[in-house]
Amino acid sequence: MKKIISALLAGCCLTSLTAQDVVVKGPDEKLQLVVFTSPAEKPSYSITYNGKTMLEKSPLGMNTNIGDFAKGMKLTGHTVTPIDTVYHQDRIKTSQVHYQANELNCHFENPKGQKIDVVFRVGNNDVAFRYTLPRQDGKGSVTVTAEETGFRFPQQTTTFLCPQSDAMIGWKRTKPSYEEEYKADAPMSDRSQYRHGYTFPCLFRIGDDGWVLVSETGVDSRYCGSRLSDVSEDNLYTIAFPMAEENNGNGTVAPAFALPGATPWRTITVGETLKPIVETTVAWDVVRPLYETKYDYRFGRGTWSWILWQDGSINYDDQVRYIDFAAAMGYEYALIDNWWDTNIGRDRMKSLVEYARSKGVELFLWYSSSGYWNDIEQGPVNRMDNAIIRKREMKWLQSLGVKGIKVDFFGGDKQETMRLYEDILSDADDHGLMVIFHGCTIPRGWERMYPNYVGSEAVLASENMIFNQHFCDEEAFNACLHPFIRNTVGSMEFGGCFLNKRLNRNNDGGTTRRTTDIFQLATTVLFQNPVQNFALAPNNLKDVSPVCMDYMKAVPTTWDETRFIDGYPGKYVVLARRHNDTWYLAAVNAGKETLKLKLDLEMFAGKTVSLYKDDKKGAPQLVPLKVKENGKVQLEILPQGGAVLVNK
Repeated sequence: MKKIISALLAGCCLTSLTAQDVVVKGPDEKLQLVVFTSPAEKPSYSITYNGKTMLEKSPLGMNTNIGDFAKGMKLTGHTVTPIDTVYHQDRIKTSQVHYQANELNCHFENPKGQKIDVVFRVGNNDVAFRYTLPRQDGKGSVTVTAEETGFRFPQQTTTFLCPQSDAMIGWKRTKPSYEEEYKADAPMSDRSQYRHGYTFPCLFRIGDDGWVLVSETGVDSRYCGSRLSDVSEDNLYTIAFPMAEENNGNGTVAPAFALPGATPWRTITVGETLKPIVETTVAWDVVRPLYETKYDYRFGRGTWSWILWQDGSINYDDQVRYIDFAAAMGYEYALIDNWWDTNIGRDRMKSLVEYARSKGVELFLWYSSSGYWNDIEQGPVNRMDNAIIRKREMKWLQSLGVKGIKVDFFGGDKQETMRLYEDILSDADDHGLMVIFHGCTIPRGWERMYPNYVGSEAVLASENMIFNQHFCDEEAFNACLHPFIRNTVGSMEFGGCFLNKRLNRNNDGGTTRRTTDIFQLATTVLFQNPVQNFALAPNNLKDVSPVCMDYMKAVPTTWDETRFIDGYPGKYVVLARRHNDTWYLAAVNAGKETLKLKLDLEMFAGKTVSLYKDDKKGAPQLVPLKVKENGKVQLEILPQGGAVLVNK
């Protein structure tokens, strides 16, 4: 015990251990979790990494309608169990995961003798924890009125956070939808834009000591989605539940579940560099599949007329053009967006599906999530929120041969809304349909939990570049955030890779793209989603360099391995992903000066690779690059430019 106390004090932990406190380390012993258990104080925990404080003493516990599980808690025992598992997952940043952790289960009782466990999983760079409650005092259910769960950061911390918006604002009163703008390297003293805290995931820089990413996973129909509160005066962020106004006031704020039961997992990823943040798999490590499927879902690339041609393109003839375009690109899918039920019609959809399949292309169709919690007019509406209508609709879609749906405009994180996400996914799987969510919350382990889930927007995505020049001007900055924050915890259906310079139907008006074509190619690697509906257009076959179009015909959407190479959030990023035996390395620069990088790329050592780069005027070039045996590579990347290396 003396050695443990000395190590903690050397690591600047603010509170000394007592005989009741519990210590557990990750398998490589660099990450250390301490649980403080004095009955005179609320339970709390702290985290150090390599002796450096990543989280100071932070509160645990929750308040419920059956008892207070925060005050006067007594530790009655604890166990530590090693975990060593391997699993395969084909829709995340790596396909084969070896998860090792030490599980600490702390058993607490409140002054009334009511029991609660706090379960921690401590890996080499990740901590996940949740509360479990047994059936007790004859109670078979519980409502959680508030969580005490918090995250207290050292004074030197700066933040990379996305504010939670007001409810029932924005387009047709559809927010919140995780589409607000980030601030980079902001002081903790900054208040969130709307005074509602911040949406997950949340990135923190602990000065020169390292980085921390906070999020949650395992949220299903038995809980709400949560967020972080605004920070208190003592650098503490706490778990906040949805606002009462979300979803037009429908549904409760307080989540409830049957006993015995558990809350979702709160996740904390730490590292001295950004590598563990970018490469973490903790969102999937601690969850399990909720149902088996009998279908073999196929992922891939798609075309999407709406992103450039907008509502006017949702007609039979224009969709034929985009289906032909998908076929010419060798793509697996075409997405038909809103108003298809009116402008194409349900009767003609059968022939359109048949035409697409004759070209080797399958279809996704768009739906509104409902109509009773927003003002959306785009159809189809009122078909996804009612179980009877939804199942009939999905049976019809299956009969046509449709392969997936994109469901939009959810506008809330209440438990009722989480239940709707799960119901849509479960019913869709019964009919062999994949599901994309748009205007929605972040996924929380859903790639592993639901076999037919293939992505969520939940980010300030490509459509905003169409609507406002500001988002074109900020594209490079945002692209250099997502691999470190949003895309670390789940698939991100961004809908990107514009090769039109002007973002309209004829490439001659509207907003102007500021980034280079090679920058756009790089985003196909930087942004991970198993079904990618790219923002390309049929005119690109004629007005874009074959260098780019040939690349776009070959780029995959699923990955077997992901490696962080270099970068800083909001400034630049270099990321490598492997598909089978082929490595793709992508780099982009959001700075105002040419970026000169010296990189160690052992995956390319001694090989001749294809280098996609910008010339001095920003035009795309493809040149061979012979990499030295030591893997050292020098790259120069223009402002708002990019580079891609491929070993094929």
